[in-house]
Formats: sequence, C-alpha cells, structure tokens
Amino acid sequence: MESGRKSGSRRSSSKKMAAPIISEIDLARLGDGVVAYIRTMTSEEAKERFPSIDNLPRGLTLYALHAADGTPIALTDTRQAAMSHALGDDLEIATVH
Repeated sequence: MESGRKSGSRRSSSKKMAAPIISEIDLARLGDGVVAYIRTMTSEEAKERFPSIDNLPRGLTLYALHAADGTPIALTDTRQAAMSHALGDDLEIATVH
C-alpha cells in the first residue's frame, strides 16, 4: 500500500502557465504618445538619472514627466509645470502608485 494515498488521487504538482495575452514590448507601447506619468525626485536622483544635467543645486524636489514606456520627456521644478507640459503635448496623466 502506498503511504495512505488512494490510487488515482494524485494531483499534478506542475500547472501549465497560460501564454501571455500581451507581450512586454506591446505592454510598454500601450500608452505610447497618449499616456504619461509624473515622478517626484530629488535633485540628487535627477543627476543620477539624467547625467547630462549640469550645475543642479542639491536638495531640490523636482518633477520628471515620463512617457508611458518610461522615456523622460521633461524635468521641472513644479508639478504644475510638468502637468502643463503633458497637457500641451495632449498626454493623459496616469496615476502611478
């Protein structure tokens, strides 16, 4: 007898994964040219992410406007300026948590 198991009652321990409905590349392009998001960052973070920025004072709070795929569009010192830039480019602002 098999250690208390009934014959035929074994469950398969490996489940088949469903194929993705949308590829990662297509997902990244989903909001391309339509959706953007605003990310708050310090001036130190901005220097790391945007090495071409020179003479940025330390300790500032900045607002980076990014395309849906993460491509930076603008870096500003106010959230309102980032939103205005997005609206000027006819971009919808997505809320990112």
